[in-house]
Amino acid sequence: MTDETPIYRPAVRAGDLVFVSGQIGLGPDGMAETLEGQISQVLVNLDKVLTDQGVERSQVVKATVFLTDMDDFPALNEQYREFFADPRPARSTIAVANLPFGARVEIEVVAYTG
Repeated sequence: MTDETPIYRPAVRAGDLVFVSGQIGLGPDGMAETLEGQISQVLVNLDKVLTDQGVERSQVVKATVFLTDMDDFPALNEQYREFFADPRPARSTIAVANLPFGARVEIEVVAYTG
């Protein structure tokens, strides 16, 4: 007998909250090659998961960003600023040694739907 429980769920609802799993720059054609491309694809992926959950970007209250190189922070901020309008969600940025599939950036978010 095999366990059919999914290992990965892109989002989970808990009451008025939607927790979106970390998204990386992996798109239909594979991992984006440049940092800017990865950040862009991460944001596209987040938008898709949020939309699939019936949630808008404006409902995101917390974002956690993982970077493999903190020198990438300015490039992240440039696209992040365009993606999230004011008032932007609270955010933490954490430096990590590795991310799946060689990603340089991963972002997870929490949205409030109440």
